[in-house]
Amino acid sequence: MKELNDGKPRKIKSVRPYSFTLEEDTTNFGTYVKGGIVTQVKQPKVLNFKPLRAALKDPGDFLLSDFSKFDHPPLLHIAFQALNRFICEFGRFPVARSEEDAQKFISIAGNINECLGEGGVEDINPKLLTHFAFGARAVLNPMAAMFGGIVGQEVVKACSGKFHPLFQFFYFDSVESLPVEPLDPIDFKPLNSRYDAQISVFGSKLQKNLEDAKVFIVGSGALGCEFLKNVALMGVSCGSQGQLTITDDDVIEKSNLSRQFLFRDWNIGQAKSTVAASAAVSINPQLKIEALQNRVGPETECVFNDDFWENLTVVINALDNVNARLYVDQRCLYFQKPLLESGTLGAKCNTQMVIPHLTENYGASRDPTEKQAPMCTVHSFPHNIDHCLTWARSEFEGLLEKTPAEVNAYLSNPSEYATAMRNAADAQAKDNLERILQCLEQEKCETFQDCVTWARLRFEDYFVNRVKQLTFTFPEDATTSTGAPFWSAPKRFPHPLQFSTTDPSHLQFIMAASILRAETFGIPVPDWVKNTKMLAKAVEKVIVPDFQPKEGVNIETDEKATSLSTGSVDDAAVINELLFKLERCRNNLPSGFRMKPIQFEKDDDTNYHMDLIAGLANMRARNYSIPEVDKLKAKFIAGRIIPAIATSTAMATGLVCLELYKVLDGAHKVEDYRNTFANLALPLFSMAEPVPPKVMKHRDMSWTVWDRWILRGNPTVRELIQWLKDKGLNAYSISYGSCLLFNNMFPRHKERLDKKVVDVAREIAKEDLPPYRSHLDVVVACEDDEDNDINIPQISVYYR
Repeated sequence: MKELNDGKPRKIKSVRPYSFTLEEDTTNFGTYVKGGIVTQVKQPKVLNFKPLRAALKDPGDFLLSDFSKFDHPPLLHIAFQALNRFICEFGRFPVARSEEDAQKFISIAGNINECLGEGGVEDINPKLLTHFAFGARAVLNPMAAMFGGIVGQEVVKACSGKFHPLFQFFYFDSVESLPVEPLDPIDFKPLNSRYDAQISVFGSKLQKNLEDAKVFIVGSGALGCEFLKNVALMGVSCGSQGQLTITDDDVIEKSNLSRQFLFRDWNIGQAKSTVAASAAVSINPQLKIEALQNRVGPETECVFNDDFWENLTVVINALDNVNARLYVDQRCLYFQKPLLESGTLGAKCNTQMVIPHLTENYGASRDPTEKQAPMCTVHSFPHNIDHCLTWARSEFEGLLEKTPAEVNAYLSNPSEYATAMRNAADAQAKDNLERILQCLEQEKCETFQDCVTWARLRFEDYFVNRVKQLTFTFPEDATTSTGAPFWSAPKRFPHPLQFSTTDPSHLQFIMAASILRAETFGIPVPDWVKNTKMLAKAVEKVIVPDFQPKEGVNIETDEKATSLSTGSVDDAAVINELLFKLERCRNNLPSGFRMKPIQFEKDDDTNYHMDLIAGLANMRARNYSIPEVDKLKAKFIAGRIIPAIATSTAMATGLVCLELYKVLDGAHKVEDYRNTFANLALPLFSMAEPVPPKVMKHRDMSWTVWDRWILRGNPTVRELIQWLKDKGLNAYSISYGSCLLFNNMFPRHKERLDKKVVDVAREIAKEDLPPYRSHLDVVVACEDDEDNDINIPQISVYYR
C-alpha cells in the first residue's frame, strides 16, 4: 500500500491494539501486505473564545470539578459579578461576618440573576452566597496555591501552544472546609495578626488548632517545599505547643531547581530538609520546625518510635515512591493518625485523604505495576528509543561502574573473592570473572591511545558485529515455529553501521567512551582528544579485525526470560580456569593497582556521561531505523526523570491544605472530605468523597482496618485465648511477625499456655524486644462457634 508513504497525516478509526482502519477511500490503493511504521501525529485544534463581555452574559458550559456540587458554578458566576458590583457601589469588599453586608450582596446577586432571564439560575442559594460574602475579602493560602497552579499552567499553554486551554470558565469552592460547629461571632474577631484573614473565615479556635498541631511531613522535594511554604503561611505549628518535623535523606541536585523553589544554586549538595526548613523559617519565624535526614522505614523505628508517632496530630506525605508511602500508611493505620497523601506526574496530580475510622487506608487499593520491556527486546529487538536508552544505561553501568567495582573487589581480597565465586558456581559468577579478566588482560589500558582503541572496538562490537550475528542467526526471511515471519511487528530488522571518521556522531561516541575509559584507569586525558582532526587520526591507527558470524549462537528470544546468562554443568570447571588466569594476570599488575568505578550522574554536563549514553542509544537506534533523540531527551529517559512541573505541585498541595482545615477542625464527616484527580493539560478536575473502610462484624462487635485491640497486664498465652473466648472467638493460632507462638494442632505448644506471651515471643524469635517499645503485636487466627474463620484486628499485648 505504497500510497501511504507520502508522509501526510491521515485520520484513523476503530483503533485496536494491533490494527486500525483508515478513514478514507482506499479502493484504488495497492494491497496491504505487511510491515510499515506508523507514528501518531497530534493535529492543531482551533478554539473560538468569546470576549469577556459576551461570556459573562452567556458563559456556556462550565468546567466541573465536583459533581456533587453541579449547581454551584452557575451561581458562583453570578456571585463574582455581584461582588464586582458591590465593590463599585460601596468602594469596599463586604465586611467579614457582617449580616447586613451579606444581605446587600445577596440582593445584588438576585438583581443580576433576574436580568439574565432564562440564562439565570432557578435557586439563589442564600447559604452559599452568605459564605461567599463572609469570606470575600480574605485571601487563603491553600486557595491561592491551588488556583496559582491552574493559572500558571494556563500561562504556559498560552506561551507554548501546548495542551488544551481551559474553555472558558472554571469555578471552585471548598465550603465543606468551613467549621461544622456554629461559632460565636467573637471567634471571628481580628487579632491584629498575620492570620486575621484566615481567622475571619475559620475562626480563632481553628487557628489555635493549626498553631498547636504536631505535624510530620515526610519528604522535602517538590511537594515538601510547597507544603512547607503553605503551612508556614497558614501558621501551622507556629504556636507554643506546635511542632513540625520534616525528614528527607536526599541532597539537592541541579535538576531540582525547576520546581523545588525553596532551594537555590548555592544549596546544591546540601541536605534538602535542612535547607527547606531554614527557608520556611524565613517565611514565618514563629515556625517550630525540626529537620532530619532519616529515611522513614523499619530501619529507623528507633528514631521515629512509638512516642513520636503517638504524639503526632497529622502526617503529610510528600514522597516519590510507593513503598515509602505504604510504610507510612501502615504506621498511620497502626497509630490511628490522619494521613494526607498526594502525588504528581507531569501535569497530573492526585490527592487522597486517609482519615482514621472514616476512610479506607492508602494501601487498600493499588495501581497496577508498570510493565517493563522484556530483556530480550532491550538487548536484541528494540523498537523504540526507550529500549535503546535502557540498553545504553545498562551498558554504561556495566562497563564503567560494575566491572571496575568487581575488579577492585577481587584485587582487595583475591582469596576471599575466589572462594565466593567457587561457592556460587553459577552463570553470574562466571560472567563476573570473564568481565574482570577481559578488563585486566585483553582490554587493559595503559595509555590514552589504548582507550581510543577500546572505544573504536566497542563501536565495532556493538553496532556492527552483533548486528551481523543477529541477522545471520535470524535472516530477514526467517520464520517462527508456526510459520509466521520472525521479523514481524513490533520487531525491526537491523542493519550494521559503517564507521566513518567524517560522521560527527561516530567521533563524539569515540571521544566520550575513551575519556570515561581513561578515567576508570586513572589515565590523564590529553587536550587533543577534543580536536576532531587529531582524534580522527588516533582512531585511524586502530586495526579492526574482520568478523565472521558463527553457527549455533544462542540469542534469547523468550520475552519471559529474566537473564541473558545461561548456566551449564561445566560452570565450576570454567570458574576454576578463569581464577587461575586471573591470578596470573594479577601478578603482572603494578602494586596497589585499583580502578575507579564511575557512578552515573545525569546533571553534570561536563562529565561526558550523557554524551556516551546518548551516543550508545542513537547508534543503536540507527541500527534499527528508530528515530534518534538529542541529549536532553536522552537525559530525560536514561536519567529516569519523573516529569514534574511546579503548577501541578502547587495545585496538589493547595488541595491537601484545604483538607488540613477539616482534619484539624476534627468534626467533619467522611462526605465532607475530598479525594482529587486532576490533569491540568486537558484540563480535567475530578473530586469525590473518599471510600469508607470495610466494616467486619461479629455478634454485637464491629471493626475496621483502623481498629487495634489492646490487652494490658502482661498476659499469658492462656489468658489471651480466654480473653478472646469471652468475645465468642475461638483462637487456634498466634503469630508474632514470622514466628508461630502457638497453634493448638501441635501438642508441644500446650507447654506454652501458662507462659507470658512476651516470654514466648523472646524465646521463639530469639531476639530482644526494642527497649523503646512496651508492647508487642500479635496476629491471632480465630473461628466462631460454627467454625467460620473470623478476621480480627491486630492485638497489642502490653508487657510493661
